[in-house]
Amino acid sequence: MGALGMAAAPADPRRWIAAFLDAIAAEAGAARNTLLAYGRDLGAFADWAGAKGHALETLTQADIEAYLQGCADEGLSQATRARRLSAIRQLYRFAHAEGWRADNPALRLRGPGKRARLPGTLGADEVERLLDAARRTGRSASDRRRNTCLMELLYATGLRVSELVSLPVAAARGDPRVLMVRGKGGRERMVPLSAPARAALADWLADWDAEASRLRGARRAVPVHLFPARGKAGHLSRVRFFTLVKELCVAAGIDPARVSPHVLRHAFATHLLEGGADLRSIQTLLGHADLSSTEIYTHVLEERLRKLVLEHHPLSRQRDP
Repeated sequence: MGALGMAAAPADPRRWIAAFLDAIAAEAGAARNTLLAYGRDLGAFADWAGAKGHALETLTQADIEAYLQGCADEGLSQATRARRLSAIRQLYRFAHAEGWRADNPALRLRGPGKRARLPGTLGADEVERLLDAARRTGRSASDRRRNTCLMELLYATGLRVSELVSLPVAAARGDPRVLMVRGKGGRERMVPLSAPARAALADWLADWDAEASRLRGARRAVPVHLFPARGKAGHLSRVRFFTLVKELCVAAGIDPARVSPHVLRHAFATHLLEGGADLRSIQTLLGHADLSSTEIYTHVLEERLRKLVLEHHPLSRQRDP
């Protein structure tokens, strides 16, 4: 039932949360990690309300403000508090649409905002050192080829970690010039591959096919992922890949604290901008739904644009006395 009439709200706050998560999974195609994050944030909110003797269907704006103030008093970061408020807003928007609330107590709340932070990145020479480390790091030649393929694909495409490790092997067949990637919200996009990435992919596929042939001979299941693993997901985990990147940093003589898979995604975007790519193209390659998510990279343009103005704008040239 919509907001035109009131419906009986679930008595258990966990049912509110479960219904909300089911709705955004079905309607917005929210990714599993997004659902887990919403679940954690809303679970903490529901626990607080229960401890205070409040019910979600009767909480007021003042109550939610008190909760957010409590989060601040606990020392939670601005980003965490903003994220929790966003989850609460969406929960109450859903409850209002379902007719569980006649109002939305979170509608007029203003968040603490997020402190602007420029993304960390790496120089092109540092990326090359990481790629070289991948070529020589691994217990076997096959491991080294897999590591090289992972790092070449990541730097060539700027994929999110979850997108990279879960790539189906079918996407890599036929010496592709582009990869079809399924990103956040189930949105698909195409990302071009560089020649080094295609070469590394071909080398790794030869090992993959050899292992698949062995499995078939043993009448065992053949994996469907490009980077298979024995875990429940069937592919290399994000945690294991994060650890691998740290290992490669040590081998490359780079401080591991500076580098993560996401930093290499930043490097991809930063180096494209430095090379003259436009923001719209980078937005498409990164899979950002909103250009504002891509605009954080504009800091790399400042020096180049400053020089452009100083060298080419007629009023910036020194005039003869």
